[in-house]
Amino acid sequence: MSKLVKFLYFGQVQEDFLHYIWKHKKFNKVDLKSVNNELIQIITSGEHNTNSGPDFFNAQLRIGDQLWAGNVEVHVKSSDWFLHNHERDKAYDNVILHVVWEDDAEVFRKDNSVIPTLELKDYVTNKALNNYFKLFNSNVKWINCENDFSIVDDFTIFNWFERLYFERLERKSREIFKLLETSKNDWEAVLFKMLAKNFGLNVNGEAFLSLANSFEFSILRKSQSSLEQSEALLFGQARLLEDTIEEPYYLELQKEYQFLRQKFNLKNELVVLPSFFRLRPNNFPTIRLSQLANVFYKHSNLFSKIMDAASVKDIYNLFSIEPSKFWKSHYTFSKASKVSQKKISEKFIHLLIINTIVPLKFSFAKSQGKSANEEVLKLIESLPLEKNSIVDKFNSIKKVGDNALHSQALIQLKTEYCDKNRCLKCAVGNKLLNS
Repeated sequence: MSKLVKFLYFGQVQEDFLHYIWKHKKFNKVDLKSVNNELIQIITSGEHNTNSGPDFFNAQLRIGDQLWAGNVEVHVKSSDWFLHNHERDKAYDNVILHVVWEDDAEVFRKDNSVIPTLELKDYVTNKALNNYFKLFNSNVKWINCENDFSIVDDFTIFNWFERLYFERLERKSREIFKLLETSKNDWEAVLFKMLAKNFGLNVNGEAFLSLANSFEFSILRKSQSSLEQSEALLFGQARLLEDTIEEPYYLELQKEYQFLRQKFNLKNELVVLPSFFRLRPNNFPTIRLSQLANVFYKHSNLFSKIMDAASVKDIYNLFSIEPSKFWKSHYTFSKASKVSQKKISEKFIHLLIINTIVPLKFSFAKSQGKSANEEVLKLIESLPLEKNSIVDKFNSIKKVGDNALHSQALIQLKTEYCDKNRCLKCAVGNKLLNS
């Protein structure tokens, strides 16, 4: 099969591959010539543009005897220029070189001069092509590099993991700043909303977040000196106090919630009703909401205490909390159970550190124009590896994880690179392409 036939066989990703080839100069640059036999010397290949407009900005090239500065456009075929209607777009007036796999049409500037064209197919080695085809030639694998992931050296993988982890933190940071904006720049309110979501876990995360968004945090702040009021506020807003249950604790919460509802004009009609279905009893929304209420009852100015917490042990001390006494012998309001301790577990605190505390520390430092990178690395690396299907599958291919930074990086790798076929932007994919 010829290079062209093999290359075109792949369909959607080939232009990305040409971007990669041009950006990283993965072709023979000796005696490089345009289709019109002009010598081409690459001084700088330009800045890769991932938005609209030419693919590479501010390239510097010597074409023949002329030094050029301008933009570079990349296509599989020259005729794609017209397919994409670039001849009608002023943004492409300053293109100094058209880089293509196959030259099948001349492209002209406004003044009718021909834009120099570099046809790459004669300059890219079969080795580079074969590595590319090998990476993308199957849709049945869990990840594209599943057969070769194990041969990538640990140095490449673990350096990439740190970058992936901070990518993930940056994404979470953007979400936190959106919450901060809707919370009137109140970091305590943001902490409460994030804790609420994480206390809900996967099943009730959105329900608990809708609860946290259903009232101003100042109301909880005014109520948190009374555990009964704090619990009544959370249970009532969660729509868990609307039944007829002849239980003194339940009736007292109902009464307290009615007082709070009238005093603060509380609304809960839009709050998502939390689910008990398919949850282990210790994760029932009743238990988690009581624990959350107790956290804020025990700790005023919790955000400041978390920002000051320098170790996992410090954070354990803040969150090693039990629900109210009633819940020692209950999982629901209506039925008693065997007495048991329902203290927030170490494993659950680890989840809070990973999903709430570390992202908040990172974001707060960022808002102050500071860096908390060393602190968050120390925290995340001191936590054990998370257990989930993504981490387990990667480790079955190659043992690459032993702490929470690694598991978070693996989730980022799978969801943002492997699942989206972004192998050309992945350190592992690049290593395999260059092997």
